Amino acid sequence: MQIADIIAEVDAECRLREVRMLGPEKAARLAELVREAKPGLVVEVGTAIGYSGLWIANALRELGRGRLITFELEPDRAAEAGQNFKRAGLDHLITQHVGDARQEIRGVVGPIDLLFLDGGFSNYYPCLINVREQLSPNAMLVADNAGIGAAEMADYLEYARRNYDSHSEWFETDLSWNPKDAMEVSFARGQ
Repeated sequence: MQIADIIAEVDAECRLREVRMLGPEKAARLAELVREAKPGLVVEVGTAIGYSGLWIANALRELGRGRLITFELEPDRAAEAGQNFKRAGLDHLITQHVGDARQEIRGVVGPIDLLFLDGGFSNYYPCLINVREQLSPNAMLVADNAGIGAAEMADYLEYARRNYDSHSEWFETDLSWNPKDAMEVSFARGQ
């Protein structure tokens, strides 16, 4: 089975169960950002059932470099994601952690070239603060739901916009629960 087919199956499952996911519009942009960054290490907060992880790991496979460390709070979702990663033949590129990312992320040994935040909105700032010393000098940070979650992640957005070269990218999506939203894309640029 092709990776695109597995991504389509996971997409359909997310829609059926209303598992919050990026959706194809934002996921394609995230994969593009991964290809641009050519990261050695990507850290994702919020694995869910593996939708965005599949996009990230597939981009890493295309690049022929890099690995993904991903964090999920719910063990059942993490297990399902692991099955999806294995079916796609991408599991060798991915290390999964189950637990509270705000604490667990402290164990990541960098340098982190791309940090992707897509979990509980109020967790973005503590996750960043707890891992910022591991960011590479030119790290890219991508925070999903910067439109609908702006109030809950205000501390993160304020920090990113003050300390990094940061901008919002808006997307029209075909997701019933989130038809228009943004990702905040930030570049450390030697900080």
